[in-house]
Amino acid sequence: MVADLLAHASPGTEEVPLTSAAGRVLAEDVHAAVPLPVFTNSAMDGYAARWADVGAASDSAPVSLPVAEDLPAGRTDVPALAPGTVHRIMTGAPVPEGADVVVPVEATDGGTGTVVITSSPAAGSFLRHAGEDLAAGTTALPAGTVLGASQLGLVASVGRSSVVVARRPRVLVLSTGTELVAPGEPLAPGQIYESNSLLLATAVDAAGGAARTLHFVPDDVDQFLATVRAELADADLLITSGGVSMGAYEVVKDAFGALGTVEFVGVAMQPGGPQGAGTVDGVPVVTLPGNPVSSFVSFEVFVRPALRAALGITDPGRLRTTARLAGPLTSPAGRRQFLRGRYDGAGVDLVGGPGSHLVAHLARANSLVVVPEDVTELPAGSEVEVVLIEGALQ
Repeated sequence: MVADLLAHASPGTEEVPLTSAAGRVLAEDVHAAVPLPVFTNSAMDGYAARWADVGAASDSAPVSLPVAEDLPAGRTDVPALAPGTVHRIMTGAPVPEGADVVVPVEATDGGTGTVVITSSPAAGSFLRHAGEDLAAGTTALPAGTVLGASQLGLVASVGRSSVVVARRPRVLVLSTGTELVAPGEPLAPGQIYESNSLLLATAVDAAGGAARTLHFVPDDVDQFLATVRAELADADLLITSGGVSMGAYEVVKDAFGALGTVEFVGVAMQPGGPQGAGTVDGVPVVTLPGNPVSSFVSFEVFVRPALRAALGITDPGRLRTTARLAGPLTSPAGRRQFLRGRYDGAGVDLVGGPGSHLVAHLARANSLVVVPEDVTELPAGSEVEVVLIEGALQ
């Protein structure tokens, strides 16, 4: 349901310079205006030569040839190589017409007027041919690609200074609860520091959205609705945490439930059973449970992949793998369990218990261990599915 809601909330596209494109998602294919490499160039410092002139060189029968030209990287007037001569060439410099091998400087005496060559690589060695990495006119990167360092390097290499990317969805994040106090303020009995809005806003930004937080909205239903509605004009998505359980004083459930456009359900998972999704004034809304671990896991399971799919990302899910349990575990029947774990590339240790309040244990995890709803216990050494998450302490 969340994916369906966000599929209709695509915020469009915009063109941005490469210097502002890190982490953005391509909305259009990037085509190569030039081949890569742009021209055939040397992979080594050495001497551009004709293999027919140097192929027989050895320690016992060295070959001496005149050095006709110096070719540093960046030289644009590159004369052809005459038979019986070599050009001294630097890494990245254009290979002259007529040369079919580069002899590394280590196989020579390094001469500048005349060079003595004591061995030669095979014909064609140490040449980076034009277009061998990417042919001109071909797709360098497809739409849906997330732009990281290597991708931006490629886009710049084919001559682009800007790209068309998906606009970041504007996500309003709201954490509810009269017991919440801003970090840094003194706590009265029964109060706790508010953390979910920062947790979820950070997760939204990391997923490709642009989060804005709305703090300490009154728990009165009418005031709550009025405050939220006043903020929705600048939002593509609203995420709330808290106020959706079965007890009294559940302001999110009471307020949005009265509208009839948000559905509240119980999901067979732990943590994160109570969930809700729908629209308020036409804006997609996802209501998550209030315990921090429940909010985080619910965001990972339901919101993050839908948000990334709405951005056009071709593979919106987290990386998953399998690992061997370092110790045994138990799990309640009928609920899919998402336990926190530390994955080391082969095995996974559980971090803390299943409690939805264990924020310190969540901060030490780098993965979620998925236990299917029909599994109630597993011994050490069992193979489990592991979802790799980010931001864990090292």
